[in-house]
Amino acid sequence: MTAFAELVFSGVQPTGNLHLGNYLGAVKRFVEMQERDAQCLYCVVDLHAITLWQDPEALKGQIREVTAAFLAAGIDPKRSIVFNQSQVPQHTELTWIFNCVARLGWLNRMTQFKDKAGKDRENASIGLYDYPVLMAADILAYRATHVPVGEDQKQHLELTRDIAQKFNNDFAGSILAHGHGEGFFPLTEPLIGGPAARVMSLRDGSKKMSKSDASDNSRINLKDDADTIAQKIRRAKTDPDALPSEVEGLKGRPEADNLVGIFAALRGISRDEVLRDFGGAQFSTFKPALVELAVATLAPIGAEMQRLVADPGHIDAVLADGSERAEAIAAPTLDAVKDIVGFVRRGPALKTV
Repeated sequence: MTAFAELVFSGVQPTGNLHLGNYLGAVKRFVEMQERDAQCLYCVVDLHAITLWQDPEALKGQIREVTAAFLAAGIDPKRSIVFNQSQVPQHTELTWIFNCVARLGWLNRMTQFKDKAGKDRENASIGLYDYPVLMAADILAYRATHVPVGEDQKQHLELTRDIAQKFNNDFAGSILAHGHGEGFFPLTEPLIGGPAARVMSLRDGSKKMSKSDASDNSRINLKDDADTIAQKIRRAKTDPDALPSEVEGLKGRPEADNLVGIFAALRGISRDEVLRDFGGAQFSTFKPALVELAVATLAPIGAEMQRLVADPGHIDAVLADGSERAEAIAAPTLDAVKDIVGFVRRGPALKTV
């Protein structure tokens, strides 16, 4: 296969409040990946957001808010490319080409569509059904080699690999004839987060922390101030037993497991290391330590987010710069795809005498 330079791509939907689960599962990892010897592109995937209806004014604010979260958490828009999907038209153009490569049976197997559409699938939008093909175009417009994904997106990344493989097979002769070697698209590899990245509700350890949960006390929002963070952790559901000394002892104790996992993820250590320090301790001892760590880590992010959101002109400038840099990568990819597929591209305007 053709050798591809390492490039990391990932995106976050601008829908509702970003919370601790989004931070530990995605944004914190984005910051860490800046240290890799690779180009990193972080996208606010606003085209994905509208697969379900969004209030237009609210959507604008949410796009800026997610961008503010990226910056406040430590993503450097000079080292990485921060942009929003709708400013780079190659995403949607490539989606159509991939729609003609992907097979209906592949999309019919996508479990996330079934979950989101529920029993009323006939009234779901075509966009919600076709979401995974757009995701493949997001990734492959940059010929990304790696994508950090959660468990809920693994199936979509497998579809991305299937589309890339089929395109490479279907157009193998044309790819070779145009000087691209044995394959034009890479088979993108997932970067799966560790177990600490899965954050559960503070009110019910059996459910994922969610921005759509009716109880605000179920989650820590990235915009929460220090007092609110502390209050939510103090009120977090626990059980009456002391913390175990080994991870095995967390089985059957979802709330205890969740709080230990949050502490581990915020500190950047394993659950075993947390329990070496707190095994045998009551929650009356553990929770204050978690409060101190969470406030020290998250409160500065929330404060910086508030400052950035108050300056939408700055955020818009970051997105415009990032989108221009992203398009500089995506445009040659799409041009090459059009040549491979056999389209006649528009050349330079002819001069008239």
